[in-house]
Order: sequence, then structure tokens, then C-alpha cells
Amino acid sequence: MSDPFVIGGRSLSSRLFIGTGKYSRNTLIPEVVEASGSEVITVALRRVDPNSNDNIISHIPDSMTLLPNTSGARTAEEAVRIARLAKASGLGNWVKIEVINDQKYLLPDNAETIRATEILAAEGFVVLPYMSPDLSAALRMQKAGAAAVMPLGSPIGTNRGLKTLELLRILIAEVELPVIVDAGIGRPSEAAEAMELGAAAVLLNTAIATARDPLLMASAFRDAVAAGRKAYLAGLGPVEETASASSPLTGFLG
Repeated sequence: MSDPFVIGGRSLSSRLFIGTGKYSRNTLIPEVVEASGSEVITVALRRVDPNSNDNIISHIPDSMTLLPNTSGARTAEEAVRIARLAKASGLGNWVKIEVINDQKYLLPDNAETIRATEILAAEGFVVLPYMSPDLSAALRMQKAGAAAVMPLGSPIGTNRGLKTLELLRILIAEVELPVIVDAGIGRPSEAAEAMELGAAAVLLNTAIATARDPLLMASAFRDAVAAGRKAYLAGLGPVEETASASSPLTGFLG
């Protein structure tokens, strides 16, 4: 079955996006990339130091699509400035908008994110906004020119799973853009559940980076995302309140 996945005019074969944070050593990154099968990787611009002997970009394979994020931005203006710096630094025109004021739960500011999306999409960026899963905000990001929306499953870095499941379901049903579930996924089964629900992709970092064996966990997420997508395409059976026998209960006892 043909199952194209296109973001910003780029065809992707993997629906698993990964991050670059929290690894015990940057040299693990290319190994995680290979184990995960991912083609898109996000990196915070503030971690990019071209003058360092251990510049994180040097550990990312050339085949990957870079998704710089605006981590650290507290306003739309700061996010726009970071995005422009990333592009000027040669990191391409894809950008994950992160605008966060809350320092306890790290929840995104949807209003500021919408403003940043409007500005950067008008400048030709491929904008992927990280957001709290609110339908009105997602529709405004869609209207502003976002290439996808990236609602959180639960607060970033928590590994708590899909606490926003019902809101994700609404976004997937009502938003015409790809919905990429970002943040909070801690288990491969949760990634599979998001894909079964109809998410276009998932993005995660902490679950792989903090695993006892990051490479094995990366391959587990690769398989889970692929399995969840297959289940979505196959069409899940209906959920019933009462039992329904798989084979006839009468006719052989006389």
C-alpha cells in the first residue's frame, strides 16, 4: 500500500523523529540515528557551537533533515530571531517553534507560537510548531502556514505517555495538517498507540536517551511506530461493550 509522508515538500520514509539531548556522549547520536531509522532530527540552536571541538552538528549524519528548534525562546520575537540565526548558520529552513514561559511544566505558549508561525511561514520557513493540544490554536497555526502541528502527549521529558489522548484525537480528526505527537512519550507501546490513533509521526528524545540501552530502545521505537502505522492503515476493529464470540456457540452439542 502506498503511504506517502511529505512534510514541507520532502518525502520521508520514517515517521519517527528524534532529538539530540541528554545522551551520555554525542558520539552515540549517529548510532541512534541508524538504529531508529529516523530521517529528521531536532537540535537546539543554543547547543550548536561551531567553535567547539565537539560541535553537536558534526555528530549528525549528512543524510538527516535538520530540525533546529527555538528552545529558550519566551516570546514570538525571540523564536523568530533564533530561527533566522539557524538559517543564517546554514542549518536550513526547517524550524520547530518552541515558545515557553512556564518553567515548571515547560508548557508551550500557544498565542506566541501562532505569532511566530505567521512571521516565519511568510518568510518561507517550513514551520513545525510545538503546542498544547488546543483545536482553535491548531487551526490558527494551519491558517498561518504551518507545515504540521506538534501537540504534546504530556510535559516534555516526563516519559508519562499520552495524557492528552482525547485532545490529540480531536486534532487528528479536525486538522488538515500532519499531526506529529511530540513530548512525553516514554514507551514504544505509547508511540504505537499514537500512530494507531492516526498521528502522522511522533517525535521523542528522552525515552531513548535515558534508556539503559539507547540503541536497543531506538530500534524498539522504530518497530513500534511502523507497527502502529500499519494498524492505522489496516483499520482497527470496533470496540464493543459486551462479549461477541469469535465462532458459533450452538450447533455441535445436539
